[in-house]
This record gives sequence, C-alpha cells and structure tokens, in this order.
Amino acid sequence: MEKSFKSIAKDYGLYLGTILTLVTVAAYAINLDLFVNTWFGISIYIIGIALGILAIVKAKKHLNGYISFKESFTAYFISIVIGLSIVTLVSFIIFNFIDTEAAVILKEKSLDKIVQVYKNMNQSEEKIAELVEKMESENLFSLKNSAISLLINYLLPLSIIGLLVAAAMKKSKPETE
Repeated sequence: MEKSFKSIAKDYGLYLGTILTLVTVAAYAINLDLFVNTWFGISIYIIGIALGILAIVKAKKHLNGYISFKESFTAYFISIVIGLSIVTLVSFIIFNFIDTEAAVILKEKSLDKIVQVYKNMNQSEEKIAELVEKMESENLFSLKNSAISLLINYLLPLSIIGLLVAAAMKKSKPETE
C-alpha cells in the first residue's frame, strides 16, 4: 500500500522530534546555559522550518509535483506538531523526573535573562519585582507551562511561517478541458 502525504508528514514529524530531542539532550548534557541562549532558540525554529519544508517537498513529490495550499500546510503542520510535541514531552520528563535540580537552575537562569531584558526596556523595578515573584512561584516545566510554551512560543509562530511557506510551495494541477 502506498503512503499518503499525511503519512510522509508524520514521518518527518518523527525525524524532527528525534533531531530536537538529540539537540535538547546534548544541550542538557553539555551546558544548561544553552537553554537560555537566543541562538539556541533560533536554531530550534530553523530546524523546525527546515523539516516542515522537507515534509512539503516530499508530499509534493508524492502527489506528482502538484500540491494544494491546504495539503502543503497540512504536511508542514503535521510535521511540526509531532516533532515539537515529542521534544516538549522529553523536556518535561527530563526536568520533572530525571533532574529536577536542573529545572531549578534553568529557572534561575531564565529569571536573570528576563530581568536583564526588562531592565534594558526601562521597566520599573516594581514591575520587574512582580514578574520575578510570579515566575518564582511557578514550575516552568509543569505540564501546563510546557503546553502553553509549545503553543505560544513554537506552534503559533511556526504556523504563521508555515502559511507563508505553503503559499509559496503550492502548485495547482493544470486544468484540462
């Protein structure tokens, strides 16, 4: 039985999840500072976009070189949802069960980074103190916060990029009379 384009997208989602898991585990093992590094975050986006585009290319090839906007976006979206969900689950497991101390260290590093950003934006000390108090009372790696981060920090922006990519890569079948 021949694969559907959705099955191809699922495969690329698994590839993305594997790659991002390896990157996450490597960052965890090498240096926790990588998790609060801007370039590390940008690299996650780049890898996600690249694998999403590859999913579209393979789906388009599977569909004989023609792909609608809907099919194109679906291939992209399926791959990033699966891949990012896998790495979010892996991060949740690492920081809630395997090494909770690393979660505490990352929380401190994240707080330092956010305070620095807020100070650079000339925010009041009162506003910064409120934010620090709120963040200190939360588990950054709770299931709720992990899901919110997945949706807002990754799926939303990558989906917007995916809409643009899908529009650029769609190719309609020529109409025959």
